[in-house]
Amino acid sequence: MQISLILAQQIAELFLILLIGCVLVKARLLKSADSRVLSVVMVYAVMPCVIINAFQVDYSPAVVTGLLYAFALAIALHALLLLLARLLRRPLRLDVIERTCIIYTNAGILVIPLVRALLGEDYVIYSCAFLVVQQVLLWTHCRSLLCGTRGFEWKKIIGNVNIIAILIGGALFILRLPLPGLVNDLFSQLGAMVGPIGMLLAGIVIADTPLRQLFMRRRHYVPVLLRLIICPIITVLLLRVIGAAGWIPDGHSIMLTVYLACITPACATVTSMAQLYDRDAEYSSALYVLTTLFSILTMPLMVWVFEVLI
Repeated sequence: MQISLILAQQIAELFLILLIGCVLVKARLLKSADSRVLSVVMVYAVMPCVIINAFQVDYSPAVVTGLLYAFALAIALHALLLLLARLLRRPLRLDVIERTCIIYTNAGILVIPLVRALLGEDYVIYSCAFLVVQQVLLWTHCRSLLCGTRGFEWKKIIGNVNIIAILIGGALFILRLPLPGLVNDLFSQLGAMVGPIGMLLAGIVIADTPLRQLFMRRRHYVPVLLRLIICPIITVLLLRVIGAAGWIPDGHSIMLTVYLACITPACATVTSMAQLYDRDAEYSSALYVLTTLFSILTMPLMVWVFEVLI
């Protein structure tokens, strides 16, 4: 319960930042198109610093074991989400955009500031495992769904700035090379911006969205319910059944970092990819907005379920 309350407080703070983004657009101080500038700052400056800084922890067998454990969980939970989307495709008549909404989460923006607030800086490294798995799937499986082809864009995976940052951070961790004090402090300060900038971006995007129309369309609630309630509950039940928390000494906390990534809203990157590949980007954007708004309530609830069952 205590973790759920802390999470609720953190999400409330992020939501207020989201509202600030909305107000800036409504007051005509910014335009939705201006979000591109923040996106560039977020993708090419803030996120790489966060990731590299996350690997600046003391090398130890326990941390290595925890990373391998986090990767195993991330792969298993992505496999579960892929399976659920496939099984529910026909019964619920899920289209491509709805299936990507179920599978891919906005973990890149939300999970790191939440892990830092809930568990501390030392646990941020484990959230990188989920980001690696998701980035690979985004440019393989997700691209295939949106394009209707089976080709993989390996250059997009290898050249992805987050993957490059993870490789650099991982190399520094394995070689036990700490960053110079000035660089480390710089990366820490930039990393602290990840949550605020991410929610400002969401607010700027949401400001021009006709929310009344979004809330009135019943079909929207099917993928939203699956992304924010059904999939997280099935995930936590599976984790309980297999007893994953007991696999390693710090399994409960490390598992929570991966689980947090699974219960975040729909992935913003999917909307950009839908535009790129001529899919229904408007519908993808609508699901992103709705899941972001409803996650303010559902994420603390799902963490409470996790604490009760695990």
